[in-house]
Parts: sequence; structure tokens; C-alpha cells
Amino acid sequence: MADWEIWATIVALALSTAITRSGFWLIGHKVAIPPRIQDMLRYAPACALAAIIGPDLLQGGDGQVHLELGNPKLLAGLAALGFYLWRRNMLQTIVFGMLVFTLLRIMHVFGAAQ
Repeated sequence: MADWEIWATIVALALSTAITRSGFWLIGHKVAIPPRIQDMLRYAPACALAAIIGPDLLQGGDGQVHLELGNPKLLAGLAALGFYLWRRNMLQTIVFGMLVFTLLRIMHVFGAAQ
């Protein structure tokens, strides 16, 4: 690729990003979103997070689904879910889930070494 092609690509991507992100800011007050759509949009971040985390919890390093007790990600995710349902605190849930995951990995590493 020539230098001008690289710069043209950067400028085109910057413009498309600026246009798509500023569109709602520029004309947002002129467009009314129905209340039903607004209610549905409240769940979009949680759905996006589940779509990112869910496959990671269920897949192993080989890309296959692992639904057994030897999957530390799945066990830590279930423990974190239970903790969240009990405490209803997101920051504590993240810390608890990471602690459980770390402990499970340490137990697996040292258990395999013996």
C-alpha cells in the first residue's frame, strides 16, 4: 500500500466514525424514540456483556464446549452469579469471581504437578 492510500483509509475511517457518533448528537432532539424501544435499550449493555462473556465461559482452549467440573471459567462464572444474586453488588461480584477463578487455576496447576 502506498502512503497516500494509508492516509486516505485513516481519514475515511475517522470521518465515518465521527459521522455515525455525532449523528444522534446533532439530530437526537428531533427524533423521538418510542417508550417501548427505550425500555428494550436498557437491556442492551447486559446482553452485549453476556454475548462476550458467555462463549468464553463455555469454551476451552481448543474451541470445543466444556461443560464439566474441570472448567475453571465456568465454575468461577457460576460462583460469581450466585454471589451476585446474594449480594447484588457488581464490584464485589467481579472481585469474588476473579478470586474464585484464580484459586481454581492455582489448585489445578498445583494439583496437576503432584
